[in-house]
Formats: sequence, C-alpha cells, structure tokens
Amino acid sequence: MKLGFSPCPNDTFIFYALVHGKVPFPEPIEPVYADVETLNAWAGEGRLPVTKMSYAAFARVRDRYRALPSGGALGRGVGPLVVAREDRPLEGARVAHPGEATTAYALFRMFMGERPFTPVPMVYSEIMPAVARGDVDLGLIIHESRFVYPEYGLTKLLDLGAWWEGETGLPLPLGLIAVRRDLGEELARELARAVRESIRYAWAHREEAFPYLKAHAQELREEVIWAHVETYVNAFSEDLGEEGVRAARALFARMEAAGLVSPPEKPDWLVAGG
Repeated sequence: MKLGFSPCPNDTFIFYALVHGKVPFPEPIEPVYADVETLNAWAGEGRLPVTKMSYAAFARVRDRYRALPSGGALGRGVGPLVVAREDRPLEGARVAHPGEATTAYALFRMFMGERPFTPVPMVYSEIMPAVARGDVDLGLIIHESRFVYPEYGLTKLLDLGAWWEGETGLPLPLGLIAVRRDLGEELARELARAVRESIRYAWAHREEAFPYLKAHAQELREEVIWAHVETYVNAFSEDLGEEGVRAARALFARMEAAGLVSPPEKPDWLVAGG
C-alpha cells in the first residue's frame, strides 16, 4: 500500500516503525516521500490511498478522503511564522509561502483579510534563503525553519499559531493523515491503530529510528531534528481526542466563512476508533 508523507522529521518519526515492519499491518507499506504541497496537490487528484496532507488541503477533499485520528500534527506553540530581514508592514509585501493548499497559507489569508499582499509560492526549504537574499519581502515558514531562521539573519514578525490560539483558544491543526474513502472502514481503522502503534514504537526506540530521520531531513543537526519531533509529535498525534476534533472543525468553519472552501457533501470526515 502506498503511503505518502513528507521527509520532515515528525513524519519519518511517526512512520518509521510502520514502514520498517515493526508493527503489524495486513500488507507491506510503500513510502512515497514528497513535499507537503506536492502531497496536497496529489490529494486533489486522489492519487494516493493514504497520505499526509495539510488540514487546509483536506478541507477541499473531505468528500474523497477521511482523516485518521492518529499521525497528524496539531498542537500549541507549533504555528507558522512570518519572518523578514527587518521589521516592516505586512500589507503590500511580497510574501513567499509554502503553497496555496497549506494550512499556513490559509491562516495568513485569514489573518490578512482584505489587506493586499503579493503571494509568491515556493518549496518551503527555499523560503528563508529567498527572504535573506531580498528576492521577497516576507517569508511564511513551516517545519524545522522555525528553529533556524535567526541563522539567516531574519526576525519574526508574526506567529500565526499564537494568533490562532488567541482567536479560538484551541490548538492549531496543521497536518493529518487521510485515507481514501474507497479503502473501506475496516482497513481505515486498522491504519489508525497501526499509525498509533508506530508512534509509540518510535518513542520507545528513539536511537534506533534516528538514522532514518537523519537520512531524509533537510536540517541534519541532531538537536534540530529532535526539537522538530518533540514540537510536532505529541498527544494529539496519537489521538486527536475531543479537543483536536473541535480545533479541526473550527478551522474548517473559518475557512468556509472566509470563502476559502465549500462545505462538504459528506460530513463524516473522521475515521472513528482505530
């Protein structure tokens, strides 16, 4: 079974055990590594049966996919940041962002409202160098970039996670694992269980998993890799729970109210149990 996820440390940590046969699953897993915006685009096509995607992208494909309650990235203090070489207004800026279907970009659009800016999409790993060179005015950064942006001579102008938490009182939904609806309920629940067990195995065997994480990471320093994992893999990654579900619903509702997505025809967006 093909499983799409990013090469970022939180994803490789979550799926290490599942990919390497350390937890039981009915069939072999074939990993497909891709940048999150590529995965988002593929989700729009229904290309992969199981895939990581942004919550904002999932809001557009809820009729084709359902979300697993495990394996995602959702929490507090995990939000995308807006960075620049120096303090400056957001309005009217050229803003590099990691993709139109990312949660980061949806949040920024909702924050900006009617205020104008010029979006410049690019692969997330290219954003900080582009800002540092002056190719763009601002960068909307995600993943491990939040840990290393000062090394590029950049300063933080806005924490969109803090803005979201202040607006809603809820943790921020960033990314999730989704299963295509045609795979059926039984396999979907088995996937949820296997992903949860894969996370628990990785926590119990951190040093065993580390070479796999490092082999795929953009930032190779061990302390940055573990900071990434410890920030984005948390209790919500094992199970969304009631608060995580409320956070996801709040994001979908705000995106619908802002005209970014349409309400789904199929409201049962979450795989139960697992």
